[in-house]
Amino acid sequence: MPELASRPTRITLVEDDASLLGALTFALEADGYAVAPYAAARPLLENPPESDCLVIDLRLPDMDGLSLINRLRALGPQPPAILITTNPDDRLRRAASAAHVAIVEKPLMGGELRRRIAHAVGKASD
Repeated sequence: MPELASRPTRITLVEDDASLLGALTFALEADGYAVAPYAAARPLLENPPESDCLVIDLRLPDMDGLSLINRLRALGPQPPAILITTNPDDRLRRAASAAHVAIVEKPLMGGELRRRIAHAVGKASD
């Protein structure tokens, strides 16, 4: 019996910085992920795609990233989530921990985001 091709892991990416959104989309697609990129929360909330992992910036123009993660999870499946931000304070760290959301700090260097995504979706990282 032939093996069925597995579908790529689906990443929902929300980042309002157009350059970073493009660069992350390119890098994640090059790693074999299927990426649904968004520059703001509202378009995503209007028609959320099926996702295996959420990667969301904290500071979005229409909603903070942690609130967006909580709203998306309330709509149905609860995929693992990663919040990307600069200099998270203790209050944010506690809130993210309580929501079971990983934090990756900007600048996104050294492969930390890739490792967190691989861990979140159960794939071995390099």
